[in-house]
Amino acid sequence: MTESGSEPDVKSAELPSALAALRRFALPRPDRELCELCGAGLADEHQHLLEMSGRQMRCCCDACAVLFPGNEGARYRRVPRRTVRLHDFVLSDALWDELRLPIDLAFLYETGSPSQVVAVYPSPAGGTQSQVEAESWRELVGANPVLARFEPEVETLLVNRVGPLREYYRAPIDVCYRLVGVIRTSWRGLSGGSKVWAEIDRFFQALHQRTTPKTGAPDA
Repeated sequence: MTESGSEPDVKSAELPSALAALRRFALPRPDRELCELCGAGLADEHQHLLEMSGRQMRCCCDACAVLFPGNEGARYRRVPRRTVRLHDFVLSDALWDELRLPIDLAFLYETGSPSQVVAVYPSPAGGTQSQVEAESWRELVGANPVLARFEPEVETLLVNRVGPLREYYRAPIDVCYRLVGVIRTSWRGLSGGSKVWAEIDRFFQALHQRTTPKTGAPDA
């Protein structure tokens, strides 16, 4: 992964809750998954709920998912299923450098009360979190008003600036946890090895196929 010019000077820490969530995607799946609320059988592609206490991801059926519209303070938040490619997203190299992330692959989302923005970048050990400076986030939202309409906790800005790429997505958080799991289970040695890069490429190729193309300016 592309190294930035300096080590981050903001406090970074491993995310035990995020690791717990991504392990669900890294482990082999049973023959048929069941809704964790009612026990109904699930298709391979199904909905998820984010349990706010501990940020645990729960598999659920459509009938259970509609019971949780994402009200603030609720035990569960329904994770959106749509991923949107933001073709006209504006993020300068200078502003990206201000975020002080050690690699060029990360996802950002709003969380907590009072609200703050965190960036999570994948690593061989799992997901690592850095808090985003409020002024940097305000500048980014000013250039991309669509960010103000993201649903806190469960919708993320997924950024892929590895090498020459400049890809930006409005992505559900379960998709991002899956990416972290892919990297964690595929990493070999100090540099990651060829396997991890092949798996990252495969992940984004599959993501491209499921995305809805939108510009960065209008609401998605």
